[in-house]
Amino acid sequence: MRQNIHPTSIIEEGASIGANVTIGPFCYITKDVTIGEGTTVASHVLIEGHTQIGKNNRIFAHSAIGTIPQDLKYKGEEVQLIIGDNNTIREFAQINPGTEGGGRITKIGNQNLLMGYVHIGHDVQIGSHCILANGATLAGHVELEDFVVIGGLSAIHQFVKIGQYAMLAGASALAQDIPPYCMAEGNRATLRGLNLTGLRRGVERGEIDQLKSAYRELFEKGQPLQEIAESLFAQSESLYVKRVAEFVMKSKRGIPYTRKMDV
Repeated sequence: MRQNIHPTSIIEEGASIGANVTIGPFCYITKDVTIGEGTTVASHVLIEGHTQIGKNNRIFAHSAIGTIPQDLKYKGEEVQLIIGDNNTIREFAQINPGTEGGGRITKIGNQNLLMGYVHIGHDVQIGSHCILANGATLAGHVELEDFVVIGGLSAIHQFVKIGQYAMLAGASALAQDIPPYCMAEGNRATLRGLNLTGLRRGVERGEIDQLKSAYRELFEKGQPLQEIAESLFAQSESLYVKRVAEFVMKSKRGIPYTRKMDV
């Protein structure tokens, strides 16, 4: 099993290092860590705790992965961090495991890009193909579905959920949920419309038109949100519209949009 581990790095006995893994200078990897084959770890990286990293990931310098949760309720219980395959984790990223109160697991899917200084708090759940730009900060228990984009220097409140193909613009502060295919911006962030750029990459024009109509019904006509969502979910034949409606119906933190009565 070929490995390339720099002699200045410390790998504790018990750590599982896969084939064709490269570990640069001055890294520290503790005994309960698993690193899958083909992963590259740059210099000065700390990986600790019950952390499982999949195949072909790229982890850049000075990242801290699996360090204990920044939660005063954490009392040393066994918790996990699970990272999938083909992710890119850039310089100074910080990723914490779960806590007992949140299910004990922080989980990141596949093919995500976490840029420099990104913070992933405890019990966060991230899907696949997401992009988190420099300095994006996710508090505990945040959930991102697939293909989400978070702009640089944006902060996301704990327990917020962001639906698939949604986008949060840079320098935003988000305290409520963003439905799938939508775009939000501001401090506090509110919906600004559909993420049309993302949609046009893989969704047919007819489906986008139905989403536009549903967006107007939900967020621009001033009608009771839950009632409109229930009606759209029951009547629409579009899977995309049903996803948005169901997301709205199940939202626990509410949707940040400007109601007509507030204008």
